[in-house]
Amino acid sequence: MIFLMDLQMMLLDVIYFILRNSVRIVMRPRTKPIDGELVLITGAGGGLGRLFAQEFTKHGAEVVLWDVNGSSNEQTAKLVREMGGKAHTYTVDVTSREDVYRNADLVRKDLGRDVTILVNNAGVVAGKRMLDCPDELMERTMKVNCHALFWTVKAFLPQMKAQSHGHIVTIASVLGLFSTACVEDYCASKFAAVGFHESLAHELLAEEVEGVRTTLVCPYIVDTGMFEGCKIREEVELLLPPLEPQYCVEQAMNAILIDQPLVCIPRLTYLPVLFRALLPWESNVVAYRFMGSDKCMYPFIDTMSKQSSNGSIKVA
Repeated sequence: MIFLMDLQMMLLDVIYFILRNSVRIVMRPRTKPIDGELVLITGAGGGLGRLFAQEFTKHGAEVVLWDVNGSSNEQTAKLVREMGGKAHTYTVDVTSREDVYRNADLVRKDLGRDVTILVNNAGVVAGKRMLDCPDELMERTMKVNCHALFWTVKAFLPQMKAQSHGHIVTIASVLGLFSTACVEDYCASKFAAVGFHESLAHELLAEEVEGVRTTLVCPYIVDTGMFEGCKIREEVELLLPPLEPQYCVEQAMNAILIDQPLVCIPRLTYLPVLFRALLPWESNVVAYRFMGSDKCMYPFIDTMSKQSSNGSIKVA
């Protein structure tokens, strides 16, 4: 009897959340204020990280900028300060847990307060076919895109839980929800990032830690140069072009400000996730081939090979 009652309540809750989120598509819910929050962003020296720093500053937050490249990080801080915001820079290698823990303690000591919003944004890709890729490059991708999430969350989550206030944001990728050829290191790391984030979200819900929110951001290919040369079928690209970085960050911010648990950018990329779950493997392969997604990374790999030969590899 208790089981049937619980089943009924579960079904009602499922219907409620489907309806609520359908309404949210049309009517944007109220956003939360983040002025005065202390936001730590990894990979803040450029790309999306720099834009996140500026976007959080627009909303009145104070930013802590972590990046392995000190000079690029200082440039981001300069842009933030020119906007009238507060920025604090730290040169951090997020692949080193000792470096993460040491700098986390340093942030608390220097600023006299705890980080309330953590944005795990740092990301890299090897840019080589797996059998041609040095082991060290594949390990680096896993360390930056996946392992670092463990170290940063362990460093800042305890204080968020103690204060029942905080927000953890994971910048993953649609390639953490479905995959493509020739970027095994990146797909594996982003699938791991998605799994890590979702497990953490479930843990916080199971422990009823209501004050700590989570947002998983899964953007399509963003035009930051990280996947330079990546190309799908021309006709399909008219519907699904590479994302403008500013648009991507604005959409992610919208999700953060309404405590949205998951956002795929653009919305069209929810469809491949659905197809992957419902359709046979062969059906997905046929669709990939039609869209040109099966070989979309070939030009990217060629571009990276040329840059490697010229000694001008771009690190995102």
